Amino acid sequence: MKRTDLILVLLLFCLVSGQIIANTGEKKVLNIVFIGNSITYGAGLSDPKHDAPPVKAAMYLEKQPGIASVKFANMGVSGCTTVDYLPETGTLFSGMQKVADKFKDDKGSMMIFSIMLGTNDSAVKGTNGCPVSPEQYQVNMRKIIDRLLVLYPSCIVVVNRPVWYSPNTYNGAMYLQEGLERLQAYYPELRRLVSYYSEINPGRVYLGDTLGFDYFKKHAEEELQKEQGNAGIFLLHPNQKGALSLGELWGKAIYSII
Repeated sequence: MKRTDLILVLLLFCLVSGQIIANTGEKKVLNIVFIGNSITYGAGLSDPKHDAPPVKAAMYLEKQPGIASVKFANMGVSGCTTVDYLPETGTLFSGMQKVADKFKDDKGSMMIFSIMLGTNDSAVKGTNGCPVSPEQYQVNMRKIIDRLLVLYPSCIVVVNRPVWYSPNTYNGAMYLQEGLERLQAYYPELRRLVSYYSEINPGRVYLGDTLGFDYFKKHAEEELQKEQGNAGIFLLHPNQKGALSLGELWGKAIYSII
């Protein structure tokens, strides 16, 4: 090989290598809106602003390779159902939208909506629209997601499986065994929902955490708050340790997707 040809080859190699290094060195900036109920909000925790699951999810993500920074908004509202979050009601969705709009023009960032709804939908009585059938639950979730995809064309949506609660759960609303069974019937609907979007709008809607249900069923005594209800001591909301576990499950799901 001629000396000039060798020099050209070496220069080309340096350029390509430099470009690869530059590309792999790019770190993601994440803006995450967490949509949910009292579990997302951090009900029962002494300091939800620092201990709620969305806080722990953001902390987990910030420690991962390739993540530059994470900004988030906790839009969990105690007692809410998918009915409360329907865009046409103009209530919780519009309030969430005002917050999400602050992230909309953040150039160079990735916008993510992380949703965990369904606990209050599953109630026998006492919450808005309950009991929500599995079929209607999917319809409601689709309406919420459809609107998000229109309002935020570059966003991705992550839907998490609602987590376990004890079959004697009965506070201001009645859940009990019937509610728990209905809650479990929502999971296949979520999977069908994600499959639907993978066909009509690929790369936009993902199934997030699916491990939390079984995890909290197994670790209920250690990681869920013991609350006095109308049918005895029930287990529903994560305690400080449980909020960390749930937040990390959400964070791991998001990280695997991005």
